[in-house]
Amino acid sequence: MSEKKIPYKIYLEEQEMPTAWYNLRADMKNKPAPLLNPGTHQPMTAEELGGVFCEELVKQELDNDTAYFDIPEDIRNFYKMYRPSPLVRAYCLEEKLKTPAKIYYKFEGNNTSGSHKLNSAIAQAYYAKKQGLKGVTTETGAGQWGTALSMACSYLGLDCKVYMVKCSYEQKPFRREVMRTYGASVTPSPSMETEVGKKILAEHPGTTGSLGCAISEAVEKAVTNEGYRYVLGSVLNQVLLHQSVIGLETKTALDKYGIKPDVIIGCAGGGSNLGGLIAPFMGEKLRGEADYRFIAVEPASCPSLTRGTYAYDFCDTGMVCPLAKMYTLGSDFIPSANHAGGLRYHGMSSILSQLYDDGLMEAISVKQTDVFEAAEYFARVEGILPAPESSHAIRAAIDEAVKCRETGEEKTILFGLTGTGYFDMVAYEKFHDGQMDDYIPTDEELAKYREMLPKID
Repeated sequence: MSEKKIPYKIYLEEQEMPTAWYNLRADMKNKPAPLLNPGTHQPMTAEELGGVFCEELVKQELDNDTAYFDIPEDIRNFYKMYRPSPLVRAYCLEEKLKTPAKIYYKFEGNNTSGSHKLNSAIAQAYYAKKQGLKGVTTETGAGQWGTALSMACSYLGLDCKVYMVKCSYEQKPFRREVMRTYGASVTPSPSMETEVGKKILAEHPGTTGSLGCAISEAVEKAVTNEGYRYVLGSVLNQVLLHQSVIGLETKTALDKYGIKPDVIIGCAGGGSNLGGLIAPFMGEKLRGEADYRFIAVEPASCPSLTRGTYAYDFCDTGMVCPLAKMYTLGSDFIPSANHAGGLRYHGMSSILSQLYDDGLMEAISVKQTDVFEAAEYFARVEGILPAPESSHAIRAAIDEAVKCRETGEEKTILFGLTGTGYFDMVAYEKFHDGQMDDYIPTDEELAKYREMLPKID
C-alpha cells in the first residue's frame, strides 16, 4: 500500500484487539533469573509468593514457558473503554525536524489515569476480586500507577491503599486527589503507619522517599491485614505480560500497512512500558524472524541499566520483598529530591535486565533538563503535553531523527508515548523558571550502594 494511503492515526477495529497476552519469556533462550527467598536464598515457591500476591498472578509470574495467556472476557470488556489505543504518525514533528525519518508513537494517554498503567491495574484487580479478597495495597511514584489502580479497584468494588513517594505526594496534589476521588486512601511514604516506615524515617530523617520505601510499606500493610494482597505497577514478569497489549496492538497496526520499524524506543524505570512495547518485536528477534534496534531510555539521575550492577538485590528499601536479579543501583538508593522526571526505581525488570545483558537491546541515560526541553518541543509541535517519563523516549526519538537528517538515512522510528503530563505541571514550572537542575550521582555515591548489595553464593 502506498505511503499516501497511510492515515495520520492508525486505529484498530475492536476485533483486532489482542485476546491473549504474550509472554516474552517463552522465546528467551536465557530465562530471567528466579526470585529468591531473602532468608534462604532459594527460588521462591508459589506457596511463598501466594502470601503476598494473588494466586493467579503468582502463576503468571513463575511461568517461563507458556507463550500466550488468554485475556479474560471481563478484562477485555474493560479494555474496550480505551483500547485499542491509537498509533500516530508524527508528521508535524518530522516536518519541523526536517528529517527523512518516519516517526510513529503509540499513545497510551487516552484514559483518565493518563497512562499505560491501567492495562495491568485492571488485570491485577480482577484476579484479586476473583480470589475473593477485600482489597489491595500498592506503591506509586509519579502517581500514574496509583491512579490506574484506584480506578480499577473502584470499578470492581475493592479497597485500595496507596503509599505514594513523599516528594511526589507533595509535588502532585491533584494526582493524589484523583486517587481519592476513586476511593483510594493515599499515604505519603515513608510514613509512621508501618513498622518499616518508622525504621526508614529513623535511619533517614527528612527523606523524601523512594519507590523502594513505598513498596516496603505496601507489602507490610498487605501481609498484616487479612483479605489483602500486594500489587505492583512495574518490574514484575506478570506486569510486563499484561503490558504486552501495547506491543501487540502496535505490531498489528504496523503490519496492516506494511510498516516495519528500524528503531523502537521506550522510557525505562522499572520496565513495564518498555517491556510491553517491545514484546512481540523482541519475540521476532529472538526467533530469528526479524531484526530491530531497541533503545531503553532512563534518567541520568537514576541510571540502573547504564551505571548499575547486574546482581541479586532487594526489590524494596525495607528488605522485606524477594531478591531479584536485575540491573540495580542498590535498594537503599534514593534519587535526588530535585529529580522531577519520574522513573525513580532503583532496579530494572529481570526480563529486560537479561535481554540487556545478552546484548539484545541498548540503553542510554538523559539529563532531565534535556528531557523537559524535548517535552516542551513535542507539546508545541504535536499538540500533546507528554508525561515526564514518556519524554525520555521523546528525547531519544528526536535525537535519532536528527541523526537521520545528518546522514540522510530514511529510518522508521517507533516510540512509546506512555501518558500525558497534565498532573506534572509543578515539574514543568520548575523547568520554565530555571529551577530544575541536572543532578547526576557520582561514581563514589554509586559505589557506596554497590557495596551494600546482598551477598548471594
